[in-house]
Amino acid sequence: MERRMLIAGNWKMNGLQSARKEAAALIALQGGNMPGQFDVLICPPATLLADMARDAGSSGLYLGGQDCHSEDHGAHTGDIAAAMLKDAGAGYVIVGHSERRTDYGEGDAQVKAKAEAALVAGLIAIVCVGETLAEREAGQAFAVVGKQVEGSLPVGASAKNCVLAYEPVWAIGTGKVATLEDIASMHAHIRGKLKTAGGAALAAARILYGGSVKPSNAEQIFSMEDVDGGLIGGASLQATDFSAIIDVSKSL
Repeated sequence: MERRMLIAGNWKMNGLQSARKEAAALIALQGGNMPGQFDVLICPPATLLADMARDAGSSGLYLGGQDCHSEDHGAHTGDIAAAMLKDAGAGYVIVGHSERRTDYGEGDAQVKAKAEAALVAGLIAIVCVGETLAEREAGQAFAVVGKQVEGSLPVGASAKNCVLAYEPVWAIGTGKVATLEDIASMHAHIRGKLKTAGGAALAAARILYGGSVKPSNAEQIFSMEDVDGGLIGGASLQATDFSAIIDVSKSL
């Protein structure tokens, strides 16, 4: 199975109704349609999802959720079910983001349950993994990420319904920078774990890099063998920056 690159924007807790103009501007900058050779995704706050899905129309821009509950309904005030995201126009959902793991103490078992709920709802799960600065400095980076991959993948995971996203948590807001060698070695490690965990069904799963991707470094990062696109934060909030990353990717 050929790996189709995915450029995904995670808006996190940013964006009022006025932010919809950024998605509209992105579509306009891309001539009304997303590139045919790879996928472009925005995961806005849930309050914008349905409106942005309608705004996107037939442009080829995919929409996704930033998290979901492991149950499909029930007494879970403030949570959102994967089926609700699907109903609002989502095609993807992020699970296990480093901020969810850190801020809410989500472990691999909970991430796995959420990913399984996503698959049941017909969504593609973007499963996030990554090590902290303390774990990297202790020489545990590969062991930690490998354990997260093995423990977070849902039952029934395949290259068609799951995407992995590697976030070097130690390089976010610390002043430290992940080198191309750091990225390449960890993505190769994740690829190996995918092959071990799921054989042919997972060997071709896409692995995104999620660590301060910008127009200036996107080409170098995305051109590496086991990098199949990016999970982009701040640079996806502005149409001009996100469009520039998309444009760089067209030549790869």
